[in-house]
Amino acid sequence: MTGGTQGGGPKKARIEIIPLIDVIFFLLATFILFTLSLNTPGGLRVALPRSETGEPRDPSNSVTITVTDEGTLAWDKDPVTLDEFLVRLQTYVASEASPKVLINGDENAFFSQAIYVFDEVRKAGVQKVLIETRLAKAEG
Repeated sequence: MTGGTQGGGPKKARIEIIPLIDVIFFLLATFILFTLSLNTPGGLRVALPRSETGEPRDPSNSVTITVTDEGTLAWDKDPVTLDEFLVRLQTYVASEASPKVLINGDENAFFSQAIYVFDEVRKAGVQKVLIETRLAKAEG
């Protein structure tokens, strides 16, 4: 026997499974994080009032206005004064072809302030105004 190979033939190609599993887990984690980022609420975290007839909302191309229980307003998680709210509302309505506003209010917020926000949004010409609630559990 001359030559240094044992077995007499070329080596067979193998697919290494360990690096493949690493790549699959990386892709899975990436897709999970991306999916979670699609459903981020636009407003501040508040205790939403319960509703039995609530429907899922479409967060695309909408602005969230939050009314907190302390009486402060927020425009997409950014606290604003009443004057800033009115300016941003006029700018948003002027720049958006089909503006949508989601009012996200704490269940302990002043009703009069929520109505003020609702009125100003409607006076600005926004026809699609939604009020965010959480679904009440059916008792029975």
